[in-house]
Amino acid sequence: MAALQLATAEVCDANPHLILSGELRALQPIFQIYGRRQVFSGPIVTLKVFEDNVLVREFLEEKGNGRVLVVDGGASMRCAILGGNPVQQAQNNGWAGIIVNGCIRDVDEINGCDIGVRALAPHPMKANKKGIGEKHVAINLAGTRIFDGERLYADTDGILVSRMELTV
Repeated sequence: MAALQLATAEVCDANPHLILSGELRALQPIFQIYGRRQVFSGPIVTLKVFEDNVLVREFLEEKGNGRVLVVDGGASMRCAILGGNPVQQAQNNGWAGIIVNGCIRDVDEINGCDIGVRALAPHPMKANKKGIGEKHVAINLAGTRIFDGERLYADTDGILVSRMELTV
């Protein structure tokens, strides 16, 4: 997040050519805001799982180096694929944020962490532990195709994905 704290609305207003070309995309406004860090940005790491959080936990055990983990959880509303312990670990390991196309749990614990988290909803049931999923693949969520290595910018107005690092 040290790179910059851009206001997503201002970025959209200043870059209509990037929006038109598809180099800058806004995710549909389907995510709820969690965590103490409401504004965050960083390089994207993609993960695709379904009702299984083993790979999510494995990523967050790594050094984050200011990256954002974007998890396509298939928009499942049947269990949480992210909880308080992995979010605490992500904060301690230097991740800037986590986007979950699915549910989370331990909301109070997550809201106490200095990290940005976006998810569809809270859910008390835990995920499976089979370790099935795909790392570093193109994913589709919130009406947008997202590629590993792109940049993500989030604030209270929304979430932007860019092919390049944006500057003010």
